[in-house]
Amino acid sequence: MSAAEPGHPVLALERISKVYGSGETAVHALREVSLTVHRGEYVAIVGRSGSGKSTLLNVLGCLDAATSGTYRFEGLDVSRLDDRRLSVLRNRQIGFVFQSFNLVPRTTALANVELPLIYAGLGRRVRRTRARAALSAVGLLDRSSHLPTELSGGQQQRVAVARALVTTPALLLADEPTGNLDSASSADVLELIDRLHRAGRTIVLITHDADVARRAERVVVVDDGRLAEDGATTAATDRRRSG
Repeated sequence: MSAAEPGHPVLALERISKVYGSGETAVHALREVSLTVHRGEYVAIVGRSGSGKSTLLNVLGCLDAATSGTYRFEGLDVSRLDDRRLSVLRNRQIGFVFQSFNLVPRTTALANVELPLIYAGLGRRVRRTRARAALSAVGLLDRSSHLPTELSGGQQQRVAVARALVTTPALLLADEPTGNLDSASSADVLELIDRLHRAGRTIVLITHDADVARRAERVVVVDDGRLAEDGATTAATDRRRSG
C-alpha cells in the first residue's frame, strides 16, 4: 500500500451512505454522512441503539464498505484498495479497542500484544521489544506474563489498548471501551485514553454514555443514520482556556 501524502486528515468521509437489502425492505443505516477527523483529534461518536453509530464504526474501521460516497484514510480512497491492502491498512494503521477486550484466553498479556506484529511479519526480537514497550506505556509491564483470566477487567482492557497501539497506528478506534467495566476500572481506562490524546494520538471513540463522550474534544451525534450534531465539548473549551 502506497504511503499517504502528508497534510491529509486522518479520515474524511464525504456523503457516505450504507444500505442493507433492497426495495421495500431496504434499511438505510447511514444517510450521506460527511465527517473529517484531523491528526491528534479526540472525537466521540454517540447515538442511541439503532442510530447507525455501529455501522459508522464498521465503515471507519474498514470492516464494512459504504454503499455510496467516498472514504479517504490519510488521503487514500479506501474503495480503491483490494482485500489484501485493506487488511494491511486495518492491521497497521488502525488500532481497535473493543468492549469485550477480544484477548486470546490462554495467551499471556505480552503474547496478546504481539499478535498484530506477527501478522505484520516482524521478527520475534522486534515483536517482543515493541510489545513490552506498549505494555509499559499502559502501566502493565509487570503483568506481561499473566493470562487474561489473571487480570481484572480494567487490566484486560489496558492490554487491549497496548495491542491497539503496538503498530503505532494513525487512528485509535475504541468501541464502547468501558462498557464491560466497573466505575473504577472505567475511570482508569478513560484516563489512559486521555493521556494518549495528550500525547498526540488520534482517537475516535464510540459510546452511548454522555459522561464518557464529554471527555473528548468533539462530540458527533448520530441519529437515524445522519449526523445530528458535531461540536466541541466543554472539556475541550476548558483545555484551550487552561492552555
